[in-house]
Amino acid sequence: METSSEDIKKSARGRPRSDTSPVMVRVTAGELSKIDAWIAANGPPYVSRPEAIRRLVEKGLGAD
Repeated sequence: METSSEDIKKSARGRPRSDTSPVMVRVTAGELSKIDAWIAANGPPYVSRPEAIRRLVEKGLGAD
């Protein structure tokens, strides 16, 4: 069976911006539940965990 080009869905993601750097971190279960609670309190529309972490870092750095 052939697959038509209409049946193939392209990823919504594109190439990451070239002016960014990946940062891999480990968080505890408690920290993760706090992040998830922040996401729930600040939605809908809900954001992904990586986007939530970016926003929380921005808020924290802006507090200086």
